[in-house]
Amino acid sequence: MSQVPPRINDIAVSELTRNPYPHFDRIRDLGSAVWVDSARLHLVTRFEDIHEVERHPEIFASTNPGSLMNKVMGHSLMRKDFDEHKRERKAIEPAFRPRAIKSSLAPYFQTLVDDLIGSFDQDGAVDLFPMFAEPLASRALIKMIGFQTVEWRDLAAWSQALMDGVGNYQGDPEIDARAKQASEAINAAIEAVVGLYRAEPNGSVLSAMVNAPDPHSDERLRANIKVIVGGGLNEPRDAVLTLLFALLTHPEQLQAVQDDAALMRAAFEESVRWVSPIGMYPRRVTQDTVLGDTALRAGDQLGICVGAANRDPRRFGDPNSFNLFRKPNHHLAFGAGPHFCAGTWVARALVGEIAVPSLLARLANLRLDPTQPVVESGWVFRGPTSLPVCWDPA
Repeated sequence: MSQVPPRINDIAVSELTRNPYPHFDRIRDLGSAVWVDSARLHLVTRFEDIHEVERHPEIFASTNPGSLMNKVMGHSLMRKDFDEHKRERKAIEPAFRPRAIKSSLAPYFQTLVDDLIGSFDQDGAVDLFPMFAEPLASRALIKMIGFQTVEWRDLAAWSQALMDGVGNYQGDPEIDARAKQASEAINAAIEAVVGLYRAEPNGSVLSAMVNAPDPHSDERLRANIKVIVGGGLNEPRDAVLTLLFALLTHPEQLQAVQDDAALMRAAFEESVRWVSPIGMYPRRVTQDTVLGDTALRAGDQLGICVGAANRDPRRFGDPNSFNLFRKPNHHLAFGAGPHFCAGTWVARALVGEIAVPSLLARLANLRLDPTQPVVESGWVFRGPTSLPVCWDPA
């Protein structure tokens, strides 16, 4: 018999931000959907339940007029379903296809990585978040989107402000204000180039949107670019640091990757399972239904916690451990169904094929700096916010 959703009133958002995994374990054991007061959501943490959600968008809808993403970014394709979502996604897909990445973006990514490493490779120590991962992700995204007058630090700040706004379930007015300012700045950056791309198309995301058979309206254009600015910067930034942190704390697996470069793909996939950069996204229940062991009502708001599902012991053995040899490893880090992340192939190329292999190849005896801590943060979005390392300069 299905139960009403259990309720938890003693988990603070700050605790989820610091380390969500013990709380995810508790929530997972209570039920298929559990109301958490501080998040103001029913959190779904079990792998099979999330698959069920993704199989039935008619019951568990992305469309949600009251969502924080709509408030912060506008009504993007991330909060649409069926034909409306398909039409907008189809417009951006040319810029994200593996062939386009390999032919035009990968050489740029490699040059960018080489330049960044070259700026500190003689120093012997650095925090890779501000000096490598953040500028790498931001500059790569500027190239992909097609911005021409945007500085990477500005884009990084806008991205973080948007993501903080989307995750502002506690309703902090200062976070809302920063997100609004970032949204307005992105509107201006779009306006600065969109006319050029209508006249002179290229391979950028903006060009693909305005020159599609069904071109984006101004409102859709702005909303979807903001979605890309958010996830398209945070995800590769955090994935670079998580993958490197995982390898540096598992020396036998690091050695295996150095002995066989083909294993890096498996290491990348395991790293985004182990710490999923995008840890939670919302869904809205459209009708009274039952999910797993829990009865839900029309209008209920769900938080789909893929960061928890990717550590579900019902699905993964020893789920809290990093193990690149894990087989099978069908994780949910890139989502599932029609909303499967469009930037998946970009992340695989930038992070697993170029950035992390280049760091390991060029920085001899790369290791964590024993004098400074690694800091991780987040539950809606999660990754290291500081990764101090040292090496033996040539």
